[in-house]
Amino acid sequence: MTSYSGACQCGAVAYRVSGEALTLFACHCTDCQRQSASAFGMALWLRGAELTLLRGSLASWTRDLPSGRQMACRFCPVCGSRLFHQVVGNEILSIKPGSLDDSTGLQPAGHIWTDSAQPWVRPALQGLCYPGNPDGFGELMEAWHHEDRR
Repeated sequence: MTSYSGACQCGAVAYRVSGEALTLFACHCTDCQRQSASAFGMALWLRGAELTLLRGSLASWTRDLPSGRQMACRFCPVCGSRLFHQVVGNEILSIKPGSLDDSTGLQPAGHIWTDSAQPWVRPALQGLCYPGNPDGFGELMEAWHHEDRR
């Protein structure tokens, strides 16, 4: 069981979450670029996550995925910082690792949607790389645990 703490940009929301850390990866799809207002998004996956809000409350927005499923996106209602994503009906909670109090020891196991990566990012891609969404995330989970990137 791994435990993390974090907060939004303005500090109105603070949290602690624990669970089984499965993997960390960067996503270069255009949705993640738009959501992060940057070149890519990051996802730290936890299974069996227990989320405790230490301060504030979360707002939520649900978006449709290309697969036909839906993803709940939770964020600070004051500053709008995205904190968590979760596919509806899935037990895996995705934390936005930029919101963690300490992310210095985290290294992504790989990158997905590299065909959409900004040209200046491509030379820096390391680890497993997938041109789109991988068929499964088993390799990313195995690489995360094998390399002890936590």
